[in-house]
Order: sequence, then structure tokens, then C-alpha cells
Amino acid sequence: MAPTYPLTAQGYRIGEVAARSGVSAANIRYYEKEGLIAPQGRSDNSYRVYGDADIHTLRFVRLCRAMDMSLDEVRTLLALDLRSKADCATAREALDGHLGHVSARLAELQALEKDLRRLRDRCDGSDGHCHIIEALHALADAQPAAKERGSSAHRHV
Repeated sequence: MAPTYPLTAQGYRIGEVAARSGVSAANIRYYEKEGLIAPQGRSDNSYRVYGDADIHTLRFVRLCRAMDMSLDEVRTLLALDLRSKADCATAREALDGHLGHVSARLAELQALEKDLRRLRDRCDGSDGHCHIIEALHALADAQPAAKERGSSAHRHV
């Protein structure tokens, strides 16, 4: 049975918030460091204290991260007012930008799939040695050093 954490006079301790939000305590601390969430304060014994709004924010962050949004994209969305028409346009722009990233990643993944299929087709296991491993070693030898690649190096996800 999972431990229960009582609501303190000021709010919830981090273990209860983690259980209620689905975000680990380590990630909650990281999101604090990144400025996505701030505890309401500290209890008498210096434990972080959170409220229901913090649990909602963490669920929101978890949802956005599950959609593969960056912390900057999440930060942008968290800063918006859901009742503001102008903020609605900003949210659309943020999502359009994220869709662009997703499309680029899909293209990278499709290229990776093709590369892997070509590599897989090099060997059916009937030969005296593995052409897949041979090809991987040849590709590794052909890789430029990191400083030679520069920032435009092809990256698979």
C-alpha cells in the first residue's frame, strides 16, 4: 500500500504532490529549479509545501512533456491566460512551432527507419560473417570527429 502524506496546515509535502500529480519528486525539484513551479513555502521543519494549484500545474507540465514539448514551450504556455484572446494566438503560435519540430523529427525518424532497413538487408545470417556488424564498423570509421561535424551534423532521435 502506498504511503499517505497528510495535508499540512499550509499544503502538501512533495511526496503527496508527486503521488497526486504523477510527477516524481526529483522532477518536481527540477521543475522548481527551471522556474516552472514554486512551492508555496516551507513548513516548520523546512519541507517544501505545495497546494492544489501546484498539483494542477505539474499535471499540465507532465501532459505537455508527454507531447514532447520542450521546457521553453511549456514555460510559454504556462505564462498564458486562458481567458485572453491575445494569449490564444500566442498558444496557437507555440503549437505551430511545436508541430514544426514534430514534423522535422518524423522526417528524421523516417530516414533512420530507411537506414536501419538497408542495414538489416545486408545480412540474412547465411554467410560466414555478419555484414551488419561489418557495415556498422565501416560507418563508424567514416564518421567525422565532433569538431569536424560542426552544428549541422545529421542527428537521429
